Amino acid sequence: MKSKIQNPKSKIGGVRRAARPKKLWGGRFTAATSDAVEAFTASVDIDSRLYRHDIEGSIAHAKMLAKQRIIKSSEAAQIVRGLKAVQQEIESGRFKFSQADEDVHMNIERRLTEKIGAAGGKLHTARSRNDQVALDMRLFLREELAQIGASLGRLCQAFAGAAKRNIDVIMPGYTHLQRAQPVLFAHHLLAYHDMFARDRARFADCRERTNVLPLGAGALAGTTHPIDRNYVAQLLSFPRVAPNSIDAVSDRDFILEFLAASSILFVHLSRLSEELILWSSQEFSFVELPDRYCTGSSMMPQKKNPDVPELIRGKTGRVFGHLNALLTIMKGLPLAYNRDLQEDKLPLFDTVDTVKTCLQLMAEIVGGMKVRRGNMLAAVRDGFMNATDLADYLVPRGVPFREAHAVAGRVVQHCIAQRRRIEELPLSELQAFSAKFAKDVYGYLSAEAMVQRRRSLGGTARANVLRRLKELGA
Repeated sequence: MKSKIQNPKSKIGGVRRAARPKKLWGGRFTAATSDAVEAFTASVDIDSRLYRHDIEGSIAHAKMLAKQRIIKSSEAAQIVRGLKAVQQEIESGRFKFSQADEDVHMNIERRLTEKIGAAGGKLHTARSRNDQVALDMRLFLREELAQIGASLGRLCQAFAGAAKRNIDVIMPGYTHLQRAQPVLFAHHLLAYHDMFARDRARFADCRERTNVLPLGAGALAGTTHPIDRNYVAQLLSFPRVAPNSIDAVSDRDFILEFLAASSILFVHLSRLSEELILWSSQEFSFVELPDRYCTGSSMMPQKKNPDVPELIRGKTGRVFGHLNALLTIMKGLPLAYNRDLQEDKLPLFDTVDTVKTCLQLMAEIVGGMKVRRGNMLAAVRDGFMNATDLADYLVPRGVPFREAHAVAGRVVQHCIAQRRRIEELPLSELQAFSAKFAKDVYGYLSAEAMVQRRRSLGGTARANVLRRLKELGA
């Protein structure tokens, strides 16, 4: 799902390229920044979506400055009112971000000073853009991680619900994409539930390490002003404060961890997408995807294409690429802050948006797909999927498993030549391969019997799956 402020140019009034004001950092310089450098270094077209988090952090910083008597309480009150007014301008579309002011931080500070005068210039006391942007990114990601965790919870619920609705559907289980052994379709769905539950736990762990306050680190060495970082952490609901000022401004591990967790998530989404694409094909015809998540062909009227799973599978490469991009950016950076870190935002923002959209769509697809149980059961009955059970039948009757395996293999070879199924052979033919076979062997060979006999912990037996669904509250 796209974020509320997705495209700064369309939602926040665009980026202004008018006459340049004097830089807020420009006291040391005698010449204006060249137009080419201005365009090359500006990030406001990307980081303007951090405006709300930037203002939230600035309000907390102003309150702390007043508490510590670094600025007057009246000045802090002016700043807070001014920042809230700037936020209203942004959200109403009246605010014009300027590329000349480089980034979201300078744009907001410039407008604040225009609105309230000299008090606005005091906001940046005891603060650098280095610790300011680190704070904004953590506030942003902390919020998004909570939403992503909730989306993963809904996806897990969709799998549990689909499993409960299809508790008696039997499908072929595959290895090497060859039919292997029958399993409950519900058991297969719950395998994906468990994958996405692990993803949810990974994102929760990532949120814990993201939830650390960097503000107060300054540019890299801290500040000479008597700030109270713990008070700022309290205002912003951070349980911990970054203990090292150098690490606080140069650390992007929390973003790398998010991108890594997202990449693992997309491994799972891509595998699921691949199966949905296969299952909905005429060659399998195991499921039918909801029409609203498919498209047709401009030439072939009969087509129903699984475009959404295909695009989710395709976006996997995009998410992997963002992880590799930031790993490459970070790998050679000396401490502390370097401008290279400006390139962390596009991988983060695009991955957040991609994850949220794909999770929403996949939950809806899983919840809405139609299961063709007859086609699944027909597939189970072909391919000699009861050969293992034929071998297992002999084991408690004193036949070593390796010998039993060989006997079952010879039975399969015979059936292929005869174009018959194992369960179609009369007992006399089975006994030609082993005298241990008796009439009760046929009770081992049906799809239902094969599933129900797999009662080992974690196995596909109906009782196991029902127990698991109960544990999940489905």
